[in-house]
Amino acid sequence: MAQIALFVGTVRRDRQGIKVARWMERKLLARGHIVYFIDPLELNLPLLDRMYKEMDNPPSMLKDLQNKIRNAEGYLAVTPEYNHSTSAAMKNTLDYFLEEYFFKPSAIVSYSAGGFGGVNAAQHLRLIFAELGAPSISSSFAISRVREAFDETGKLVQEQYNKRVTKFLDEFEWYIEAFKNQRLKGVPY
Repeated sequence: MAQIALFVGTVRRDRQGIKVARWMERKLLARGHIVYFIDPLELNLPLLDRMYKEMDNPPSMLKDLQNKIRNAEGYLAVTPEYNHSTSAAMKNTLDYFLEEYFFKPSAIVSYSAGGFGGVNAAQHLRLIFAELGAPSISSSFAISRVREAFDETGKLVQEQYNKRVTKFLDEFEWYIEAFKNQRLKGVPY
């Protein structure tokens, strides 16, 4: 069992990504994990002016978010692809913190309305997580034509994703355990 921060990457009206995020949350919970569901729509964070560590008196909502990110042993991002990159909402949420992410793995789930499943966003997000000190696992999980993959209630209707997600989460858990074991021995800085 691990504590995992799941980041939602969209704030759009009629967002499809919330279906993907809730599906991933259910998968993680079924595997016995504690999930911190981080939704920028609920957080309503302003555009970044100061990082958390630079604030004299951060609001309680940011203190709570900082605790979730610091306590998490791994990070799962569910990102849309906007103009071949991740969303501004995802980037803004991630950028409030830095040291909290160090030496913990990330995993990326991307989706799009088209056939490529947001792979460009996933590649860009890999660079962001690497800079945050939370390198992503080698596999990523792309969902193409997201409107066809889930029904209106958020139920998965394309079963091929269930088989793929098992291997993806197995790998993520392996990395979480490996990083956890190494952190027990100490970190480089």
